[in-house]
Amino acid sequence: MKKLIPQNIKNYYHLLQAIAANLLHGFSSNKIKVIGVTGTNGKTTTVQMITRILEEAGKKVAMASTINFKIGEKEWINKTKFTTLSSFSVQKFIKYAVNAGCEYMVLETSSHSLDQCRVYGVKYDAAVITNVTREHLDYHKTMEDYRLAKCRLFQRVKTIVVNLDMENPNDYIVHSAPKKFGYTTENKNSTYGEKMEIIKAEKLEMKINCSKYEIDGKLFSLRMPGRFNVENALVATCVAINYGISLETVRSALEKMTGVPGRMEHIQNDKGIDIIVDYAVTPDSLEKLYGLVSKIKKENSKVIAVFGSCGERDRGKRPIMGSIIDKYADYILVTNEDPYGEDPWQIINEVASGVKNKKKGFNFWKIMDRREAIKKALALARQGDIVVVTGKGAEEIMAVGKKRIPWSDRKVILEELKNI
Repeated sequence: MKKLIPQNIKNYYHLLQAIAANLLHGFSSNKIKVIGVTGTNGKTTTVQMITRILEEAGKKVAMASTINFKIGEKEWINKTKFTTLSSFSVQKFIKYAVNAGCEYMVLETSSHSLDQCRVYGVKYDAAVITNVTREHLDYHKTMEDYRLAKCRLFQRVKTIVVNLDMENPNDYIVHSAPKKFGYTTENKNSTYGEKMEIIKAEKLEMKINCSKYEIDGKLFSLRMPGRFNVENALVATCVAINYGISLETVRSALEKMTGVPGRMEHIQNDKGIDIIVDYAVTPDSLEKLYGLVSKIKKENSKVIAVFGSCGERDRGKRPIMGSIIDKYADYILVTNEDPYGEDPWQIINEVASGVKNKKKGFNFWKIMDRREAIKKALALARQGDIVVVTGKGAEEIMAVGKKRIPWSDRKVILEELKNI
């Protein structure tokens, strides 16, 4: 029945819920500075970075992300599988944060929540965007509608932060705001003509477990690899500058971060294998992840990929993801990953259809059981090889039909390592 009701009609219901939630919780976002973070990839890492920097500056901060929640010193896992919760849950969380004395809230904000009015009434002080690449076309239908949904975050805010290296940055820059920031790793000069502060990362240096770059001649070091993590750090830097926080404080906070769970997370082991767990659920995120892996791998090492695709989501991206992995990996294992109500074998076959240059049973397998796929990948690996497991990240459940089954890629990897 739900599928027969047009989404725009359902959104009126969501709007009424949001209005009721605001009334119930007293429009609490008026009493705290809310920083909204949107984008296809990098949102969760960026939220963690902004939070750490604000805390380093002595601020009391609340945070809501895909993987966790935080109010001051209290922190707990997000087990809902939602990036942005219902309007009642969001407003309740904001009220708790205000009552706890938090000055800032960093809120990861999805395109779904913006389109469905779940964050209606949230008074965002700053809006930032990491990028917009193919995702959620099962819902938004077109990239234009997807971009427009994210544009809603940029209405009536005091500060906007935009990735100048992304496609069509002007979609977001055109929104009026007293303060505007742009960031780049490609040293682009602003051609937008408006008053905008540009933060550039220069002299980038990438290694398997760290990244280095300079801003205004000051050296920054991240214990996280990849240009995409430098971009995430630049977002956080722009936000910090907006709130009067020094580059020295930004540098100190970022250098203390050892990583984000499930985001380019290295699994320590005594087998001499580089094992990486990452969320990467879009073609763009896979391209960036495996592009980095191809650059940092040793000369004779093999790349072994374990991945799949989520059910009841954009089916068109599945063969694209398969073709990207086919380009970079030496061994491919396509497996089950949050099928929801779809036939998992159909998902696996659609992903596998993009793999054209591998031989089934020799360097390419379709394995339904995700544990068995991980076990096979670890058995294939030799010292110096890189095993990359994507799609789940730090999640602790798998959605199979209406069931929510306990699952952790990290835990399963550690368990199977003991059996090698």
